[in-house]
Amino acid sequence: MFPLRSWPGLALACLLAVVVAIVVTAVLALILRLIGRRRQWPELLIRHVRVPFRLFLLVIVLWIAVALALPPDTTAAWRSGLHHTFLILSIATGVWFAAAFLIFVEDLGLARYRLDVPDNRYARRVRTQVLILRRLTVVAAVVIGLGAILLTFPALQAAGASLLASAGIIGIIAGVAAQSSLANLFAGIQLAFSDAIRIDDVVVVEEQWGTIEEITLTYVVVHVWDDRRLVLPSTYFTTKPFENWTRQHSELLGSVEFDLDWRVSTGGMRAELNRILATTDLWDHRTGILQVTDAVGGWVRVRVLVTAKDAPTLFDLRCLVRERLIDWMQRYSPVSLPRQRVELAEEPEQTERPPRARSEEEGRLFSGTPENEQRAQQFTDAIPVIRDVDGQPVAVDPDDLPDRQAGAGHATIPPVEPADKENR
Repeated sequence: MFPLRSWPGLALACLLAVVVAIVVTAVLALILRLIGRRRQWPELLIRHVRVPFRLFLLVIVLWIAVALALPPDTTAAWRSGLHHTFLILSIATGVWFAAAFLIFVEDLGLARYRLDVPDNRYARRVRTQVLILRRLTVVAAVVIGLGAILLTFPALQAAGASLLASAGIIGIIAGVAAQSSLANLFAGIQLAFSDAIRIDDVVVVEEQWGTIEEITLTYVVVHVWDDRRLVLPSTYFTTKPFENWTRQHSELLGSVEFDLDWRVSTGGMRAELNRILATTDLWDHRTGILQVTDAVGGWVRVRVLVTAKDAPTLFDLRCLVRERLIDWMQRYSPVSLPRQRVELAEEPEQTERPPRARSEEEGRLFSGTPENEQRAQQFTDAIPVIRDVDGQPVAVDPDDLPDRQAGAGHATIPPVEPADKENR
């Protein structure tokens, strides 16, 4: 046989350590599977900690085997380096195993709160908080593991005092440089424990309707209704207003509005609405009414209020009510359909005046009203009109007229004989 503390013995010890690790892992897995026939948590435990536990156990048994079978002629530096390597590996795998076990405990708690039930508000709240704690657990495990590994180096232990002395200045610089990241980090923690939003909440953000799909320490993923994903920083939900349709409960009230003609039969529409709601499972029997909310201008506004158990069901119910009522109006009440009314007014006919009379009237200064005609008569009475034997006005120089009688307002002028009579 090979001596225990020799190089062949070291190889044999390592092989035995691997076998021991495999046997121990197999025995523990068998025990957990036997327990798992009656309970569900052993299968969940195996799925979470199987890989990190095997690695951690393998590192530990190898370290023990190497420490027992390492030849005495090994140099101190090589021995120290080998032990230091196993120490780092054991810290890394141990932290991984501890984080995996904590995640198993968190999932075990989440299994008690189901989301596929009608009233799942408390379950969604717990799930949101546990998921945030899970991410904090992973971050804390990584930080602790790195810190423990760094402390295994003597040089870093000696420089610890100087690092602590400059930690204040470094913290200030890091805080200024990572201000937005730290703000999102604290906003994510605030969202998890303030109950402002939860996993599977129905929200309206950036004029987009969707559900909260994921909440991390720095951002939130919103699953939009058309299968798009809207990724928003955590600070968005702590600094800007948004709509949460499932803040207290999932039941919602929705409306369907119509602009119809004044001849609409609201009683007929109300009876048809009751028939529609009675034949569908989308309605939760809480509210189902029809009201006339406005009647101005050319239309009558009819509003239908219905309720459903959640937002997707309410959307389907509103679409169903809208389609059925439109079909009912087209079939049984076509007078209810909106119409545009135009009234044509005819102007009274006007008698056409002769062109000469119209032109003479337009050329007069005072015309068109009785007052203007009276003023025009005053002017014509003061000015004599000289006419010939045929009755046509004759242009006469005012200086050739005889003296006017005071107050007469006109003069008598002998008729003028035509020139052809003088020649006779």
